[in-house]
Amino acid sequence: MAQRMPVKAYAPASIGNVSLGFDILGAALKPLDGSLLGDEVTVSAANEFSLQVTGRFADKLPGSLADNIVAHAYHYFQQQLQQHQMAAGPAKMLLSKNLPIGSGLGSSASSIVAAFDALNQFYGSPFSSNQMLLMMGELEGQISGSVHYDNVAPCYLGGMTLMIEQGEQIATQLPIFADWYWVSCYSGLSVSTAAARKILPQQISLADSIKFGRQLGVFVDALHRGDRALAASMMTDVIAEPYRKSLLPGFDQSREFAMQNGALAFGISGSGPTVFAVTDDLAHAERIQQFLASHYIQSNDGFSHICKLDPNGSICSEGKEFGTV
Repeated sequence: MAQRMPVKAYAPASIGNVSLGFDILGAALKPLDGSLLGDEVTVSAANEFSLQVTGRFADKLPGSLADNIVAHAYHYFQQQLQQHQMAAGPAKMLLSKNLPIGSGLGSSASSIVAAFDALNQFYGSPFSSNQMLLMMGELEGQISGSVHYDNVAPCYLGGMTLMIEQGEQIATQLPIFADWYWVSCYSGLSVSTAAARKILPQQISLADSIKFGRQLGVFVDALHRGDRALAASMMTDVIAEPYRKSLLPGFDQSREFAMQNGALAFGISGSGPTVFAVTDDLAHAERIQQFLASHYIQSNDGFSHICKLDPNGSICSEGKEFGTV
């Protein structure tokens, strides 16, 4: 397999669950101001594997570089190449860690997707999209304790994705409303996905199970029919939010303000602590963002963005020199 030019991949932040679709619905985010809300990984030819980490949240990563999820992605990718009897030389990698860990923005998924996407293009695209998603989900499962695709799928494919996991098809993209604004606010605290899953009950009531299924079915139908009001009315969480909101200081106050100031829906992004509000009016989005920035953010690490859904997902570009792609 011939060597290629250095490749850089960018993978956007994502909202897991989107309130009503626990573990099976996700959406990719793109800030209106053009800032990159996601991790970047650069792959370049080398005599041996190495990894560098830069970026705003590089110092928040635990463990040694050998334990970094991007290093795990590299070795996993190489193993898959060998299993498919494909020869490939070593590479060096650079991770720009722009997303905080334990944020509810799909931080680990962003690193994984950017790493796999860059590696796949660097080595000549040997794997299909579904093969890539399977590998991404497997590695993501090592972080959270279970394999689920509600962050890696939208991060990789873009837009809003519904997990299918039937046969060879992992996910499908759903229609989206381009005129919806998604206000995302990270409090600056950290909530581990594993811990956020432990707080959930092992069983849910029959009534909640029926409501969950009804909401998801109606929501998907409303997206396809373009019924904005009906779709928004389904965006409530009967599975996780009643329990997880106790981990998020200021959640109830923030939701009350958002819903009284033009929000169509308000919920927890993934496991939290990031929250999101959906509105169809930019002035409302700006008002909600200002409130969240003043009242929900708990530390200097926190931030807030007004976003649209990112239709592209991860993107790759080629360059001439490592680190300058």
